[in-house]
Amino acid sequence: MTEAKDERRPAGELEATVMAALWAAGVPQTPGEVQSSLGADLARTTVTTILTRLHEKGVVDRHRQGRGFAYFPVRDVPDAQGLTARRMHSELDRDSDREAVLARFVAQLSPNDERILRDLLESDER
Repeated sequence: MTEAKDERRPAGELEATVMAALWAAGVPQTPGEVQSSLGADLARTTVTTILTRLHEKGVVDRHRQGRGFAYFPVRDVPDAQGLTARRMHSELDRDSDREAVLARFVAQLSPNDERILRDLLESDER
């Protein structure tokens, strides 16, 4: 295993970091502005890719600014749970066998999480 692979961030961490920068700014930000607020840790192209993906997921919106875009969160306040739920939906959408994915997900739940999920499903039934 390579050293670079060992240093990979957990899934969604970069998106959460970029979203935090957008929320903190309070005004639409270009990828370069987001990169500057995050420090030199990420390349501008990486930030642009993350913002584009967040836009495709409907988490941020954008407007034309110069030759590029300025991005802003769709929601005014951070919603970590909503972002996590969107990531879960995105992962589920990547597989054509939704039933198998959901079955494996449920099989790996702790008894407490299984109870919570069961309660949520029952409370939504009409």
